Amino acid sequence: MKKILLFFILVSNFIFAQMPNISNVWLNESKPYTGTIGNNKQEIKLKINISEQDKKNDQEYFVSGYSLVDKNYTKFEGKLKITKYKDAKKRGSVYGEYEFAEESKGKHSGVFKGKFIYTFKWNKTSEKVEAQYIELIGDWKSYDHTLDFKTRLKNQ
Repeated sequence: MKKILLFFILVSNFIFAQMPNISNVWLNESKPYTGTIGNNKQEIKLKINISEQDKKNDQEYFVSGYSLVDKNYTKFEGKLKITKYKDAKKRGSVYGEYEFAEESKGKHSGVFKGKFIYTFKWNKTSEKVEAQYIELIGDWKSYDHTLDFKTRLKNQ
């Protein structure tokens, strides 16, 4: 009887386990992600202002903010989806996919889509995350399908 009870406790803990809410990570301490877009490696900034964990799927985060290329400022909304998590004793890695749809404002608006990696160190003494690194690698495609650029962004 004790074995059956223990089994049910373990199963219920596994079923109801939730991914910790890391929505603040994507805000990047209110700093923009910086990087390049296109073959000419033009500078791009992407700032996430709002980040919320999906209550139905704790592996997904809804985000919104803006992108800035040259003088082209465009709002976007989208999501980050965690697909894999690796935990080592001192370093953790989170892998996933993202898709951000910009407001439709003509030729220079479209969709960012790609993969991300988030790595960090865990300081056992202070019990805090340190040395956070986030990189978003993907593509940007205009809504009218005339422009298609590679993008690479990272936190500062």
